[in-house]
Amino acid sequence: MAATAASPIEAVPPRARVNRQALIEKLVGMGFAFPAFLLLLVITITPLIVLFYLSLTDYELGALDVANVGLGNFQKAMSDPVFRRSLWNTVLYVSIVLPGAVGLGLLVAVLVHGRRRTRSFYEVIYFLPVTSTLIAMATVWQVLLHPRLGPINAFLREIGIGEVAFLSDPSLALPTLAVIGIWQLVGFNMVLFLAGLSAIPKDLYEAAEIDGCASGIDRFLTITWPLLGPTTMFVIVTTSITAFKVFDTVAVMTRGGPAGASEVLLYAVYLEGFQYFHTAYAAALTIIFLVFILIFSVIQTFVLDRRVHY
Repeated sequence: MAATAASPIEAVPPRARVNRQALIEKLVGMGFAFPAFLLLLVITITPLIVLFYLSLTDYELGALDVANVGLGNFQKAMSDPVFRRSLWNTVLYVSIVLPGAVGLGLLVAVLVHGRRRTRSFYEVIYFLPVTSTLIAMATVWQVLLHPRLGPINAFLREIGIGEVAFLSDPSLALPTLAVIGIWQLVGFNMVLFLAGLSAIPKDLYEAAEIDGCASGIDRFLTITWPLLGPTTMFVIVTTSITAFKVFDTVAVMTRGGPAGASEVLLYAVYLEGFQYFHTAYAAALTIIFLVFILIFSVIQTFVLDRRVHY
């Protein structure tokens, strides 16, 4: 009998079929990922390339000629007292907001997590500042802190302290903005810590209580705090980045004053780029800002990762 002809599928060697299937899957995956990559290229990578190019020139908004100045803008920034002051103000702001927002967020999360009937109510109350527009809330805070008309100073006058110039005193302007930043971040950090607390098995607490760990502080230090390590690391990094990006409250409430006491790095970039039209210098300051945040976040991640129990 004549041998039956092999089907086209059987004629292809098994290894070739596997390779062809892998190639098809790879092409399909690339097809699905291409729109996201194109979007990333348009809104992130291309602006960064343009930003870096502008930082190496002397371009000013409206100028027809552009000359390459190399690292001149970066050298100017290093010797600029306004830049150094804004950098110091930013670091000081972060040093106040970071422990305040993380510590209060953890405290509120622990207190809210233990409630049953009123938990949802407190979650909504503490999360409201996160959902509100910060520029609008900055205007509200400006009214609250007004020396004459604000209710906060009215209360201080009633108890005999007197009026406090929260926004016009150089020594109080930046700490006041930092307190507002903490108020705005506590609710978001609370939600993250609540998620971490919900992931801790209750059996561990029962076992600890049997072993003699009866007080709430002991249970927190031996179980809750170590197991919240990954959540805490994430909260610290995100809070640091958010604090470094402070701009809205400064632009609305103090405009960098008084006498530059609250002028932070992003507000200095805004002034150089959109008020003085020094576009190239503002681009250089933005590059420095991005590099500073990147280095700070990487250091935080590597240092904290060694102390985290997964």
